[in-house]
Amino acid sequence: MAEIKSYKDLLIWQKGIRIVCLVYQLVKSFPKEELYALTSQLKRASVSIPSNIAEGYGRNTQKSFNHFLDISRGSLFEIETQLLIANELGFIIDQTLYKEILGQIEEESKMINSFSKTLKN
Repeated sequence: MAEIKSYKDLLIWQKGIRIVCLVYQLVKSFPKEELYALTSQLKRASVSIPSNIAEGYGRNTQKSFNHFLDISRGSLFEIETQLLIANELGFIIDQTLYKEILGQIEEESKMINSFSKTLKN
C-alpha cells in the first residue's frame, strides 16, 4: 500500500462511488411507499461499499483492510439481491441503468477479490 497515498487513489473506492451514484439515480423512480424500505436499504448498502473500503484503508493493517473489503463485497451482494427483488416487483423502470449497475457490481466484486488477494500475498 506504499504507492497509494489515499484511499481515494484506489480504483475499487472510485468504482464504489460510481455505484452509489447509479443506485441513487435508479431509486428516484421507485414508488414513494418504498422510501423507508427497499429504497433506503439500497442507498445504505451502496454507501457502505466505498465507506468500508475507506475505513479499512484507514485501519492501516492488511488484516483489518481485508476484513472491511469483505464487508464491502457483502454489500455488493446485498445490493444485487435487492435490485433483483425490485425488478421482480416491477419497481425498476430504466432497464438500461439496472443492467449497468449489475455489470458494475460484477466488475467491482472481481476487483475487490483481486485486490484482497494482493493484500494477502
